[in-house]
Amino acid sequence: MSNLVKTNCPRDCYDACGILVELRDNGKHRILGDPDHPMSRGKLCSKCAIAYNDSWQSDQQRLLHPLRRLGPKGSQEFQRVSWDEALTIVCDQIKTAINTHGPSSVLHTHYSGTLSLTGYTFPSRFFNYLGATEVDPDTICNAAGHSAWSLLFGNSICGFDPRTIKSANSILVWGANPSHSAPHVNEHWLGQFSGSTIVVDPIRTQTAIAADLHLQPRPGCDAALAFALLHCLQSNGDFDEKYIQSYTLGFEEITEHIRQANPIWGEKHTGVPSEKIKAAAKIYGEGPSMLWCGQGLQRQATGGNIMRSIGLLPALTGNIGKPGTGYYYLNITPAIAGIDFDWLQGNDLASTEKQLISHMELAEELGDKDRFKVFFSWNTNPLASAPEQNKLRENLKRDDLFVIASDIFMTDTCRYADIVLPASSFLEYDDLTFSYFNYYLGAQSKVSEPRGESLPNAEIFRRLAKKMNFDHASLFESDSSVIQCMMKQAGLNFSFKELQLRGYEYISNDVFIPNSNHTFDTPSQKIEIASEQAQAMGLPRVPQPWFEAPVGKGKFRLLSPASYWRMNDSYSNDKNIQKRSGEAKLLIHPDDAIKLDITDKTIVEISNATGAVRLTACIDDTVPLKTLVSYKGRWPSVEPSGGNVNFVHAANISDMGNSSSVHSTEVTLRVI
Repeated sequence: MSNLVKTNCPRDCYDACGILVELRDNGKHRILGDPDHPMSRGKLCSKCAIAYNDSWQSDQQRLLHPLRRLGPKGSQEFQRVSWDEALTIVCDQIKTAINTHGPSSVLHTHYSGTLSLTGYTFPSRFFNYLGATEVDPDTICNAAGHSAWSLLFGNSICGFDPRTIKSANSILVWGANPSHSAPHVNEHWLGQFSGSTIVVDPIRTQTAIAADLHLQPRPGCDAALAFALLHCLQSNGDFDEKYIQSYTLGFEEITEHIRQANPIWGEKHTGVPSEKIKAAAKIYGEGPSMLWCGQGLQRQATGGNIMRSIGLLPALTGNIGKPGTGYYYLNITPAIAGIDFDWLQGNDLASTEKQLISHMELAEELGDKDRFKVFFSWNTNPLASAPEQNKLRENLKRDDLFVIASDIFMTDTCRYADIVLPASSFLEYDDLTFSYFNYYLGAQSKVSEPRGESLPNAEIFRRLAKKMNFDHASLFESDSSVIQCMMKQAGLNFSFKELQLRGYEYISNDVFIPNSNHTFDTPSQKIEIASEQAQAMGLPRVPQPWFEAPVGKGKFRLLSPASYWRMNDSYSNDKNIQKRSGEAKLLIHPDDAIKLDITDKTIVEISNATGAVRLTACIDDTVPLKTLVSYKGRWPSVEPSGGNVNFVHAANISDMGNSSSVHSTEVTLRVI
């Protein structure tokens, strides 16, 4: 028997890399990139290569046993207990909450700690059956973009097939930084593209440096830039009038906006030189052209309008429905393949309409003693990732709020829990993985037994259902049954063992050309530039060429994008990654630094009405004037300051999707 096993990375990442595990009887297994996988090509990204070969296989760093809190919340004073005792305590607290305040008084939050399909979705069956309130997962991340493109195109989860890149003349990457968040896509797909690449980003990222053209707008001015590009495209004769007439609705309602948004106007309101606006329009207008809108782009106060505006580029140039064209936000491959997410999550188990709150409401809502009595966090770490960190911590300390956390490591959230449940890693159970860039599914293969007494996510909630005396069969469905059903739904007509040998499988050998029939999932079946749905939501009927004024005197715009060394807030506890990534830095433009007498290594504090955090200044001309950058994902508990950028992240809801507007954060800056 070979000592090499194929598996796949289930992290929240565009790459979805194939992994090769070299099994070792003594010591840790060796985790490598699968040389046969089209994305990893024999190597992993730096962060995964370090963490998977270190902390993820470390008994010293992993949670190994259920724990019960002894000291104050946040003190990390716990006592080891048995699974039976831990589950009994949890279920008793849930039953008490239901009896006194109803099932909606149980609030659960989850997101993308793992994106393997069973581990990511199965626990929701328990909470749906229970009737619990849910923190809407995407509101911390990408809900505004989904709402916007659903209004415009009717769909936001089926974008261009990356395999059609060979037919493209240009690629426009707007508000994404694949050099950090998709390093293999950046190297093996975008980096090997023979056409022209345009990057729009306020930061001069490595992807932007490598591009043929970089447009660097002031934060908050993306919609205005989109309209300036549209003005140039129309002037150049690159609008597809036949396509507009046949397949769009409401073009006449934005013609005046486009007319007024000339390149001089664009430069004035975005900071992008007019000649660069013209050059970008010329490249994109030659077509065929592809558009990639990043998730970071729409985390702004008007992020939904920004996405609707940028979506006009392919709509009005006819760069849709043909090889080498199209638009992309996320490709939810399992859904496209036919896997039923409603079944996976047990949405039919809920006896009443599910109650949802936004992540932007979480800190405030947890302070309502009459509403929530149990808080259950699984597959996420809100005490690193959520806004309003001071308020969140304070409200989690409520004596009458029982907190449960399930995780692989002792996260900041676990420190505030009454009961901690240890979860298994992706190396310790079978599952399916997927890419939200490429159209393939992968096998997640169990290569070792769970560390200590840890359990896979699904098994934890099967045991909870049993302890609650629930009897619905779907709450106890085995992982193997779920995997088999998913493969059948996806049309993978072979066994899971065969998929494990192959490693991955495209859901179709033929490339996808979304909207090739030029029909869209909108009420009119056209691209709805003018949307009655938007109007009914209290939004403008059409996208607006909005721009935000420069920040006021003494203020800075704070951006907190994806880090090269962390995956959201995963890996922040790994000692080697901490060494590689160094101290928490605040990037500041040299001219701003001179005005404030700040030099490299100066300890500074950023603050606003929400909170404050101390960082080390780093003078860097890759950021714009009056804009500060601090990369996200650090755990406050491992930082010398005891904080991270989310201590100044106010819970302001964006224009669509009840979503995050973290990149609209404004702060003041002072030397400590």
